[in-house]
Amino acid sequence: MTDAVAEVERAMIAIRRSQQRRSLSGIARTRGRGAHDPVIELLDVVEEFSERGESGTVTALGAALGVDQPRASRLVARAVERGLLRREADQRDGRRTVLVLTDAGRAELDELHEFRRGVFAEVMAEWSEEDRIVFGRLLTAFVRRFGELG
Repeated sequence: MTDAVAEVERAMIAIRRSQQRRSLSGIARTRGRGAHDPVIELLDVVEEFSERGESGTVTALGAALGVDQPRASRLVARAVERGLLRREADQRDGRRTVLVLTDAGRAELDELHEFRRGVFAEVMAEWSEEDRIVFGRLLTAFVRRFGELG
C-alpha cells in the first residue's frame, strides 16, 4: 500500500469521526444556526433523490439515512407538518406516495447550502483556486467510486 493510500485512509477515518461528532452542527451552533435537525438531513436526501431523477419514498429515504421505517415515517411526518415536504402520488405508480420539497423546504436547504459552503470556503481559504478545483473533482470521483463498491 502506498503512503498516499494510507493518508487517504486516515483522512477518511477522521472525516467519519467528525461526522459522528456532528462537527458541522457544532460549528453551526457556535455561529447561531441552532442545533442539529434530522429533518434537515431528510431534506438533503430528498434533494439528492430529486437530482438523480429518483422517487423519494419513505422507505427509500429511510434506507438512504440509515434509519428504520418507523423513524423515517416520523421524520417525514415532522417535515410535512413543518411545511418542508409534501406528499404526492407517484406518476408512474399511483399506489405509491413520493415526497417532494416545498418552497419552504427549498428555502431551508438553500440557506443550509450557503452556510456549509461558507464553512468549506473558510477551511480552503488559503488554497489556490486550482487546488480547490482539483480537490472537488477528485473527492467527487472518490465518493462516486466508493459508493459503487458498496
